[in-house]
Amino acid sequence: MVLSEIDRTLLQRCLQRKPRAWEDFVDRFMGLVVHVVNHTAKAKSVRLTPEDRDDLCAEVFLNLVRDDFAILCRFRGHSSLATYLTVVARRIVVKKMLERKTAAQLGGYSNQRVDTAGHAPVKRIEDQEEVDRLLEQLDGTEAQVVRMFHLEGKSYFEISMAVGLAENSIGPMLSRARNKMRQS
Repeated sequence: MVLSEIDRTLLQRCLQRKPRAWEDFVDRFMGLVVHVVNHTAKAKSVRLTPEDRDDLCAEVFLNLVRDDFAILCRFRGHSSLATYLTVVARRIVVKKMLERKTAAQLGGYSNQRVDTAGHAPVKRIEDQEEVDRLLEQLDGTEAQVVRMFHLEGKSYFEISMAVGLAENSIGPMLSRARNKMRQS
């Protein structure tokens, strides 16, 4: 499908910075961008909070306006504008998800809303005595995971490599350990 006249006009209005052109563009393609974000997250097995979804959608639109609409200027009209935007949006979303995953693997996920497995990360226990009490109730791998996370400050990725467990099992193990402490 080639570029429709409606999209051609809308694109020209945006590039010429006509009044309300950008708002019309966002209105027309917001649903598409949300769909791309949801579909990409599902394909990558990443659970998104509504805030994450909003952030990723905003990131797509910010990239579209960056450098004086450079991405839109590169569109040549050989496909529909929706097809072009789908490809562009998916690339932006995948890049952002990889950045988050990399940050999580480097231990910087504490500022992220989700870990690489799509779970909310467990908050570190700052109180050494509380961690020691927890460790008294645990043994084996569970104690090692708690020690590495809360005392040594290691990331889920580092822990998973050290103990030989899947990265997405570290958070649930830490949650179960904390629940044991609360129950005693």
